[in-house]
Amino acid sequence: MSELLPEEIELEKKRGIVMRLADRLASEEEAMTDLREELERFGARYTMEVGRLYAEQDEIDAEIAEEELKLVPDDEEIKKKVEELRRLAAESAARAAEAEKHASEKWEPSAEARKAYHDLARIIHPDLALDSTEKERRHGLMAELNHAYSSGDQGRLKKLSDELRLSPEAIQGGTIGDELVRAIRQIAQMRKRFAELKEEKAVSEASELFELFQKVDAEYAEGRDLLKHMAERAKTHIKKTRRRLENLRNVTEAQEEHVKEAFGLDIGEFRKP
Repeated sequence: MSELLPEEIELEKKRGIVMRLADRLASEEEAMTDLREELERFGARYTMEVGRLYAEQDEIDAEIAEEELKLVPDDEEIKKKVEELRRLAAESAARAAEAEKHASEKWEPSAEARKAYHDLARIIHPDLALDSTEKERRHGLMAELNHAYSSGDQGRLKKLSDELRLSPEAIQGGTIGDELVRAIRQIAQMRKRFAELKEEKAVSEASELFELFQKVDAEYAEGRDLLKHMAERAKTHIKKTRRRLENLRNVTEAQEEHVKEAFGLDIGEFRKP
């Protein structure tokens, strides 16, 4: 058995590092995908249980401003307030509608899905590519993999696995020098990606949504439902503002009646949008 050349020994070391880093990177990509999906679904649940009430509150606030404008129709500040509150109410309603798509779904990938994701991610990760064309192709594959994993599409995960196993990119070649350079660059690219994932994780965990997610989880562990409590408080506030809206409507109606009786004018017609 011939003794290995120094460059061959170094190449074997680098290949070992590449394999270990690829395995670790696949795990961290999976963990980040899990976190993204958990936060997305929690955000949808929050919107359905609490945010939709805030959306209702935004609508009432807009209606109150509109009633106030009827009393002082020339007030430019109230006009601007109406426009802004109408915009906020429309945005809140849109978020509540979007949340309905996710609120009833529970994010729980199967063991098979996790294994398929891990096996594929460690092979097709863009940071294992060296030229820009191949890197771009792998970005597309990675996006497709993330979508299949987060949506629980086991069939698509298997198809991706089969396609990759038979693809030409699964075959490596080149001189020892080429392979050594390739391994060194792969290591550098993966380490850069580790830093990016660390930063994304830090940003996610510093977000208000993540903070609320943790609080809800901690309260649930103690047998309390924080979202339910927030919803009840929102409902109480809605009742109060609805009463205010009703009072304002009574005032504007009384004003319209007074003008109609005193001057024979129906100012209600002028107040219609």
